[in-house]
Amino acid sequence: MDRHDTHPSLEDRLYFRQLLAGRDFAAGDPIAAQMVNFTYLVGDRVTKEALLVDPCYAVGELVDLAAADGYRIAGALATHYHPDHVGGDLFGHELQGVRELLERCPCKVHVQRTEAAWLKRTTGCGDSDLALHDSGDVLSVGAIPIRLIHTPGHTPGSQCFLVQNRLVAGDTLFLQGCGRTDLPGGDPRQLYLSLTQKLAKVPDDAVLFPGHLYDPRPSAKLGETRRSNFVFKPETEAEWLAMFG
Repeated sequence: MDRHDTHPSLEDRLYFRQLLAGRDFAAGDPIAAQMVNFTYLVGDRVTKEALLVDPCYAVGELVDLAAADGYRIAGALATHYHPDHVGGDLFGHELQGVRELLERCPCKVHVQRTEAAWLKRTTGCGDSDLALHDSGDVLSVGAIPIRLIHTPGHTPGSQCFLVQNRLVAGDTLFLQGCGRTDLPGGDPRQLYLSLTQKLAKVPDDAVLFPGHLYDPRPSAKLGETRRSNFVFKPETEAEWLAMFG
């Protein structure tokens, strides 16, 4: 990551909120409580616009939480197509997600180009609902830039979001562990390359914000994660694939 990706003058303008499913929203939903997904609000304190990262379970509550803080939802960011992140059928349970968000807040769902077909199948969204991106694209909410990093492996179009030295990683990387690769579209070699090459440009002092609460801590410095997370222990691709492939 180039240092120009962090703008000291914009830090005070950044609105950033981490919300835990089953606690901060969807509190009465046993699936949300079991899955412990994180949803994020990223916005501009001056323009009062915000984007929702991976809205799911209780979409109306998420919009209301943003509104209570004085923000309107201007779009959605999808880390990947799985129903616990964007809605759809999860083992016979129909989850709310981006489709319900668009009914309430007409906007675009920002997705990596290679993930579009998967997301449409999962959510029922159409081409006109999506804004397609490539790795390295920079999306702005107000004056706040968000860099989109394509990190395939968990799914073909998984993506992470870098905003003011915060890395919102979805299921690409957790504080302990990483996304599984045995679901449709998963690819262990691609995930290895995403972890060791795509994310290598993000500095150690960036703060990792994962897609699930799989650790007692909700976030941690990326350098600390690289030292303590077992997925970084293998020294070669062959070793990594032997362990995780």
